Amino acid sequence: MAKRNKKEWPYGLAPREKLTLLGPSALSDTELLALFLRTGLPGSHVIHLAEQLMARFGSLDKLMSADCKTLCATKGLGPSKYTQLQAIREMAQRYYGSHLMREDAMTSPNIAQNYLQIMLAHREREVFVVLFLNNQHHLIKHMELFHGSVNSVEVHPREILREALKVNAAAIILAHNHPSGRAEPSRADREVTEQVVKAGLFLDIRVLDHLVIGAEGCVSFAERGWL
Repeated sequence: MAKRNKKEWPYGLAPREKLTLLGPSALSDTELLALFLRTGLPGSHVIHLAEQLMARFGSLDKLMSADCKTLCATKGLGPSKYTQLQAIREMAQRYYGSHLMREDAMTSPNIAQNYLQIMLAHREREVFVVLFLNNQHHLIKHMELFHGSVNSVEVHPREILREALKVNAAAIILAHNHPSGRAEPSRADREVTEQVVKAGLFLDIRVLDHLVIGAEGCVSFAERGWL
């Protein structure tokens, strides 16, 4: 079996068998993509196709976030692969969302971050999202409350708290994306967070965190000690 793998896979163990032996985290982004693609092009091994696609798009996130026209015009992909990638993204978002409905968002911060990363990292304009939580810090619902431009979004604390009261939320998590890719919060981000925190105190609604999402990562106000 090992001899056959080396012949079929230029770099040794095939992704499917590597995953079985070592777990999914052992696979590189290129290997994960090759496993998804399953087959290459005539005269080109699937791993080489995966390498070419990674070089063209730059990352798995950018590939999975590409629009239908771009993806379908890419050799080796097409409408079928586009719909499959969209389904994978939606399944991942629902997976983390279902966990947030059952688990404490404060004791499982990575779940909230992953949920929001999937939701926001690929957006081309700034979007401000609020997660509304109950007394156990389980997710009640999320809302995209404000939409902005490529580098700013206007946020109204009154609207945030009005929606929180509607669903009887005890706590909220704020989040927005930076389409530039850098997740470093701006001065305006910190100021609007302070406004929401102060307004929430009068209504006994706690702001647990403000997450700034970028393609390069995520910054948590709570982790930095700003809340």
